[in-house]
Amino acid sequence: MNDWPEGWSGDERGPRYGRGSAGAQPEGARVMRQVRRGGPAVPPGQGAYGGQRPAAPPHGVPQQPSYVDGGYADGYTDSDDGYGYDSGYNTGQVYGRPGGDGPGGPGEGRTRGPRPAPNWGRRIKWTAITLVTALVVTSVATYFWADSKLHRDVDLSKVIDRPEAGKGTNYLIVGSDSRAGMSAEDKKKLHTGSAEGKRTDSMMILHVGDNGDTLISLPRDSNVTIPQFRGSESGKIRPAMGANKLNAAYAFDGPTLLVRTIEYNTGLHIDHYVEIGFAGFANIVDAVGGVEMTIDQPFKDKWSGADFKAGKQKLNGEQALAFVRTRHAFAASDLQRTKNQQKFLSALAHQVATPSTVLNPFKFYPTVGAGLDSLVVDKDMSLWDLASMFWAMKGVSGGDGKSMNMPISGSTGGNLVWDKAKVKTLVDELKNDETVTVSGN
Repeated sequence: MNDWPEGWSGDERGPRYGRGSAGAQPEGARVMRQVRRGGPAVPPGQGAYGGQRPAAPPHGVPQQPSYVDGGYADGYTDSDDGYGYDSGYNTGQVYGRPGGDGPGGPGEGRTRGPRPAPNWGRRIKWTAITLVTALVVTSVATYFWADSKLHRDVDLSKVIDRPEAGKGTNYLIVGSDSRAGMSAEDKKKLHTGSAEGKRTDSMMILHVGDNGDTLISLPRDSNVTIPQFRGSESGKIRPAMGANKLNAAYAFDGPTLLVRTIEYNTGLHIDHYVEIGFAGFANIVDAVGGVEMTIDQPFKDKWSGADFKAGKQKLNGEQALAFVRTRHAFAASDLQRTKNQQKFLSALAHQVATPSTVLNPFKFYPTVGAGLDSLVVDKDMSLWDLASMFWAMKGVSGGDGKSMNMPISGSTGGNLVWDKAKVKTLVDELKNDETVTVSGN
């Protein structure tokens, strides 16, 4: 049987393969090299078809088995794992296995399972726990920090002959001309003067109840009776002083006599006392970044340093203090000043409560710190009481409550006389926590 293509003969091969061949090796030595992975060795001299193999070629090149139709002459096939040679040409597969090094590599036989999906429920749970814990810790720390800053210096237990408490809560809010802690430069800048002692430039009653909140200004020049009282320092009972201006009570014996005088002349029980001085007021305004106000008409006042144009504008601490202190520039004098004070305090409360202040720690903490450092309150005042007062003032500014002056019927000797009938109706409505129907000046 002739193993060569038709038309060829063994004689024509000569000592070399093909024409022009430079080597004397037979056809089998030039077949593409095949790789065996193992298995029994072919006996020496055994050929591809069971016959004798040609002698080993020169130069030490090993003889390779023939590969025909997916199998080897030795009887092995591609499917023989670890024995047959898989060229990859007939199946299209590539070397290696997903997740490992695959056949022929160091990772053969080792596979890696799919990556587990993230446990989102667990992640969300622990994230929520972390955030809540941080919030609780921050809130508790802030509470104790703020509580430590309150100056609880006023003892209302020293006030004698007090009227019975009604429904709701009544705050007496006082703006004093205290210059404590102010330098000579500060006094000049804020036009406060250098008078000794303390006087009240503004007094307001804020009623917080279930039927609407009411802010009532008490003109400093109100004509009232200063009754007998217990001295705040001596503890002794002092005789009545008769008719006088309301702010004189504060000048004579401070906060407790002022509370005693207001309760005596109105019959309304005061639950809490809050006072702020000149410097503290200006510091709060500056800490919050100023307060926007719309001023209806321009005015100047050399006593307070006010110099304002009409229109919308932002007031800093110095300007705000001048705005709430001015009375000489108005025909209505103190009555107009009390209206301006209410207007500004409501705007300030609204500004402090905006997200840009509350959610910004770089503004929130300085504002709260400046406010608390400046406040003098009664011994029973808590932060919750203070927060309730603050939100009530904000509500009044937003139209959820009512702001007014104490009803006035006339004047005597330059002092303003309260309208007794209207004042009685107003006090009865506040005591019973009813909607206020009385209007003020």
